Amino acid sequence: MADPLAGVCDCHGHVIGPRPRFAQASFSGDVPEAWLDRHQTALATMGATRAVIVQPSSVYGFDHAAFLDALRLRPNAYRGVAVAGAEVSDAQLQAWHAVGVRALRFVDIKTASGGPLPGSVGLDALEKLAPRLRALGLHAHIWADCAAIVANEQRLLALGLDIVLDHMGKPDVAHGVEDPSFQRLCALVRDGRLWVKLALCRNSRDLPDYPDLKPFHDALVEANPDQLLWGSDWPHLRMGDLTPEVGHLMALFRAWVGDEALAARILVDNPARLFGFPAS
Repeated sequence: MADPLAGVCDCHGHVIGPRPRFAQASFSGDVPEAWLDRHQTALATMGATRAVIVQPSSVYGFDHAAFLDALRLRPNAYRGVAVAGAEVSDAQLQAWHAVGVRALRFVDIKTASGGPLPGSVGLDALEKLAPRLRALGLHAHIWADCAAIVANEQRLLALGLDIVLDHMGKPDVAHGVEDPSFQRLCALVRDGRLWVKLALCRNSRDLPDYPDLKPFHDALVEANPDQLLWGSDWPHLRMGDLTPEVGHLMALFRAWVGDEALAARILVDNPARLFGFPAS
């Protein structure tokens, strides 16, 4: 019998470097190199053989050179989530799709001063791009507060796209799982209207076991495991002392789910279906 977890996919990670071949954006600050050798080691630690890499726009802005190089070097094992505004051409989107890009990412998170995160693209651009994304077989990933997602529910669902919420939909942990916004998010997942990445580390400071997030994790798994993905967020940019260990993140996920067949749906089957990985 085949290993039920063969083909495990980490659905949220980044590749960075090597310098000076790929220069960082002026606003990025100093970040560690996290090129393919290190990424492969991290994936092995997780027991993963596939990855969805996300353009690290806080490092490279809209310069996708490193990201695209990684996709070309790992065509069967990697898929990508790029970042672009409404001005991106169809030719560019088609060229990205040809090397494994399957989505664009949009961010509605503010800095301490109230402005957008450097290198990010907001939801207004998503609305403008949606018809073209549909035509090209691309979908959208969104990083936004749970309350903002629910407030924009009709606007987002009208786009006719698969929508993946990063970082567990960014619930307000202090409000608990009965928070109306989180309950509405769960209802949308239950109805198959949204996807959610079960990525823990940017929602809690309670390392290493994140007990404050377990009720949220359990609620999402109960709502609809067929609409869930798992992501490590490796290499955990700018997390400092809050940086988790990726092997432990995977062990925690498997312990919380508690069922190998269910874990395989989230780790293997769902990513293959959404990102179009080749048959193992």
